[in-house]
Amino acid sequence: MVNKSFTKVAIVTGFPKIWERLAPNVTIVPDDEVLDLQEASYDLIIHALCLHWANDPVGQIIQCRRALKNDGLFMCVTFGGQTLHELRAALAEAETEITGGLSPRVAPMAEIRDLGALLQRSSFALPVADTIPLKVTYETPWHLFRELRNMGEGNALAHRIKHFSQRAFFLRAAEVYTQSFMDNGRVPATFEMMFLTGWAPDDSQPKPLRPGSAQQRLADALGVAETPLKD
Repeated sequence: MVNKSFTKVAIVTGFPKIWERLAPNVTIVPDDEVLDLQEASYDLIIHALCLHWANDPVGQIIQCRRALKNDGLFMCVTFGGQTLHELRAALAEAETEITGGLSPRVAPMAEIRDLGALLQRSSFALPVADTIPLKVTYETPWHLFRELRNMGEGNALAHRIKHFSQRAFFLRAAEVYTQSFMDNGRVPATFEMMFLTGWAPDDSQPKPLRPGSAQQRLADALGVAETPLKD
């Protein structure tokens, strides 16, 4: 989809061994706080589904920006703020009923407006942020819980409760989940996929025209009558 050839590629990931098997000819970089990237060395950096785990997402994006050559492309996919909203609601209702309070159980995730602003703050040219909701269904909430563990998406929040939760809490959460969201005999889970792209600035990139430099009136191009606005 991008009309450009890339010769030096880096992938930032929380699962480097898996990516090493899938992409043996690229540089695989673990998603540490300080990324092992050489400055101004890559023409494509892919941040692969781990930005939502970063303590400093701005710093992660800025490090990628500095590691790109001029006219290099940054691509990122991460989970957005509506991810697992069904699970959040079920856990909150169950915990309120069982314990009378709430504790952090699902990590907060960014909204698309915030992520687009991060690209601009990191000095990327031609920034684009887009989102696609991916809805997956499971036989029961327990199947979802098991898959999240297998994905490495357990609760790693610093302020999470440090003791085992009551069995009654999980039973009630599964019951609430099923009652509130089951559709056609299966329970859904939404993963909001956020896609970010931006380019390291270069003189060859298209630039916005100077205001007032147009050679044709928009009304003429659209074939409509122009209606002046009042001051």
